[in-house]
Amino acid sequence: MDVPSDARTSVTVPVFTNEFWTAKQRAAHSLHEISYRACFKPQLPRFFIERLTAPGDVVYDPFMGRGTTLIEAALMGRVPSGCDVNPLSRVLCEPRLNPPAFSEVESALAAVDFDDADDAPAELLVFYHPETLREISALRKHLIHREQASALTAADRWIRMVAINRLTGHSSGFFSVYTLPPNQAVSVRSQAKINERLKQQPSRRDVRGIILNKTRSLFEEVTPDIRARLRVTESKAQLVVGSSSDTPGIAAGSVALVVTSPPFLDVVDYKTDNWLRCWFCGIDATRIAVTLARTVEQWKTFVTATLAELHRVVRPGGYVAFEVGEVKAATLRLEEVVAPAGLSVGFEPILVLVNAQQFTKTANCWGVANNRKGTNTNRVVVFRKVR
Repeated sequence: MDVPSDARTSVTVPVFTNEFWTAKQRAAHSLHEISYRACFKPQLPRFFIERLTAPGDVVYDPFMGRGTTLIEAALMGRVPSGCDVNPLSRVLCEPRLNPPAFSEVESALAAVDFDDADDAPAELLVFYHPETLREISALRKHLIHREQASALTAADRWIRMVAINRLTGHSSGFFSVYTLPPNQAVSVRSQAKINERLKQQPSRRDVRGIILNKTRSLFEEVTPDIRARLRVTESKAQLVVGSSSDTPGIAAGSVALVVTSPPFLDVVDYKTDNWLRCWFCGIDATRIAVTLARTVEQWKTFVTATLAELHRVVRPGGYVAFEVGEVKAATLRLEEVVAPAGLSVGFEPILVLVNAQQFTKTANCWGVANNRKGTNTNRVVVFRKVR
């Protein structure tokens, strides 16, 4: 791929295509099993963290979402750092960087008066049995009051994180009646149509029991060694709520590696998808300035501003792995927008890595077989900061 650098020259960036990581190749750690719209697999950040960092290095994601990069970095003994304009991201990520003991979660749930509920929005009865909605509302009230009193414990934060991931789903392991997968909440009107089409009514759910069951699942691979490692990295972790292009709290030249994926062009509306989670956490979703670029030029402007800030925080010799996926049936290759944007702010684009599920021809990149044909699943532009 040729990247224009100025009116006279261009930079050639090699493209490597292969099955660099798959879910079968290395099962993800149980702590990752939290749903979020358009998140990448943990194998993606692990691929770059293994090759481009050492234990103790800072690994950063300016669009941290559910925290995949941060959790994987912490599990590998790196220092996690993240930013997201949506405060929900911190709610999702922070508890898993230093999870409480199971007994602490049990005790914190025992302290909740599940009969002490404020009036819940009646429209939510399309999702929940009346008694289930009462318990959800009581838990919400309990956690919001504790947060307002600056009294949230690690166990409280964990319970809140698990609860917002059980709000809607498609099995009895969720609080709701059958609905779309748990990475997004449909509108009340859409859920009413689903209920009518399936001739279903919400069944009674045990909120406390579901939270404990999900906690057991998330803790499945959390060994004493993992807990000790997470305690060390969590004490140095930095999580910022704000714009990816303005992070003055992150020191210049402090980051060894960035692994990230920005909001894609006119594809995912994170604000609308998370409306129910925001309600539970007491977050006003209308005040969150989530970027949803409608044109390539708007998206390029947004990405360029982020890359300029990344150039400030990345250390000389450090790297950025910028995943852009594929949009519009592969007719638009966003790496052809990202690579020149990075070049314009001072990064050196060194390669484009295309993860594919099928391949026929081999070569070599970081010791991994490479090909030219396949079904593309991830497209990653890798930059280096020369100085």
